[in-house]
Amino acid sequence: MLQPFRKPYNGRMRGKMKKLTSLIMMTVLAAATLTGCGDKSTYSIGVIQLVEHAALDSSNKGFCDALKESGLDVTIDQQNAQNDQPTCQTIATKFVGDNKDLVFALGTKAAQAIAGASSTIPVVGSAITDYASSGLVQSNELSGTNVTGTSDLTPVKEQIELLQKLLPNAKTVGILYCSAEDNSTFQAEIAKETCIAAGLEPTYYTVTSSNDIQTVVESMVGKVDVIYAPTDNTIAAGMATVSMVATDNNIPIICGEKGMVDQGGLATYGIDYYQLGHMAGEMAVSILKGEKKPAEMGIGYLDASKCELTVNKDVASKLGIDVSAVE
Repeated sequence: MLQPFRKPYNGRMRGKMKKLTSLIMMTVLAAATLTGCGDKSTYSIGVIQLVEHAALDSSNKGFCDALKESGLDVTIDQQNAQNDQPTCQTIATKFVGDNKDLVFALGTKAAQAIAGASSTIPVVGSAITDYASSGLVQSNELSGTNVTGTSDLTPVKEQIELLQKLLPNAKTVGILYCSAEDNSTFQAEIAKETCIAAGLEPTYYTVTSSNDIQTVVESMVGKVDVIYAPTDNTIAAGMATVSMVATDNNIPIICGEKGMVDQGGLATYGIDYYQLGHMAGEMAVSILKGEKKPAEMGIGYLDASKCELTVNKDVASKLGIDVSAVE
């Protein structure tokens, strides 16, 4: 007897389709998990700038220009901590919550804040003298962490030589810096050793914040022939105050970088902070494209031969200093 036609049971087919759908979804999720920054079309970048002054502003611009030149589609969230460490930490926490693709940190405290907040978000720093001594990397030759960047280590020896050329009769040097900045202490120690080797008599004068600057500089009057100020963010931001007291009391200032000279220092032989930031930007582009990881990168340094002499002739004139010896 002929059996009535029955549709095939499709429960098995539905089961196979569910398995196939699950497999496809797992594959998509796995691909998404494995996709690095280099496969994205847009990138969200956070910038923590410790404080506003000429050197950091120039480095920031160089970084942003390098990103623009790369052709990558980026949005940049600019934040300034106004030289306040708790604010640095607040900004860092926000950037972690925003899941930024990369953070650019200008200044040691800014880099320490974001590095302390995340061990996975790529961090590129700039205007930081020694990353290793600041605890940001395992070594300056090979980071080993999520942090890399460019160093603003200045040619201290050449700057002290400049001091002696401009001020051949100077004997006592007041080394002015913020003791709360690790990299400033690092530079101050180099400056002290260099001064001693050059036959000069160095003395440390430290501030803990911008509020101390005027009082500390006033305490140097009658005790030092010249002030040496390294690339210190607190002193750089307060150079107008430093110069007001020092210049009025006939004390010249040899600085760590050009922006400080423009704000009232006498002279420097220093690096170009725009180029320093641009180099950091190029490093960030390599990271975003997935070409490199911060842990596999060393710290970048500008070619010392590209350092530039800057002299504030107005200040030289006020102090009666002949600058022809270095021009």
